[in-house]
Amino acid sequence: MPEPQRLGGENLVARLQAQLEARGLDAVEPGPLDDEPDPNEPGHPEYHRRRRADWALKRWQTATPFRYQEATATHPQVIAWAEQVVAEPRKAGFLFLTGSFGTGKTHQAYGALRHIADAGPERYEVIALTAPDMYALLRPGGSEHGPEYEVKRLMKIGLLLIDDLGTEKISEFTEEATYRILNERYNECRPLIITSNLPARDDEGSDLVDRVGGRIASRLSQMTAVVDLVGPDRRRGAA
Repeated sequence: MPEPQRLGGENLVARLQAQLEARGLDAVEPGPLDDEPDPNEPGHPEYHRRRRADWALKRWQTATPFRYQEATATHPQVIAWAEQVVAEPRKAGFLFLTGSFGTGKTHQAYGALRHIADAGPERYEVIALTAPDMYALLRPGGSEHGPEYEVKRLMKIGLLLIDDLGTEKISEFTEEATYRILNERYNECRPLIITSNLPARDDEGSDLVDRVGGRIASRLSQMTAVVDLVGPDRRRGAA
């Protein structure tokens, strides 16, 4: 009994080559099939990176005020910090954006968070709020979950932005709450972005120490990339 022919078997390939030669056509040697997925197909790393990025950008949009929905990081140091968060978040440290009113600190901060989301990280969890809103949240009655729950949430979230630090006069409450959050993130090497109109100095008598306290200023000085944004007030004349 003759051996049955199998699709792709040697007998079938030989017959096809013979037919091509009979018609004066060049026979083509069989080669390996290209069955690797392209970037638009599941199984390709770029396909899955884009899916993660889409999800992360939705999280970013939810955390970002309408005014900053088009924010993009443009400062080289801000971009470098964001890329370090993507590569090795535990080594990124804190990013402190300082400068006078309207120099783009908040825009760059939200742009940095967007830059991280665009990279499609494995996890993307973010909380962004102003310092006054943070203190309101942490006071008794400020949250239905209670102050301790909120403190721990701000300690442990993957990415945290505290905007306008130092706008409130220091008190025992604000110093203790801020120190607990920063110290936990410092000890666990979790990324943090802070914006402030105050200069990033920790010498005794500086505005930063007066406003946030010496313990906090000391922590900020130890693992913080400081970016001093300069220029005119961009808010003047803006809609």
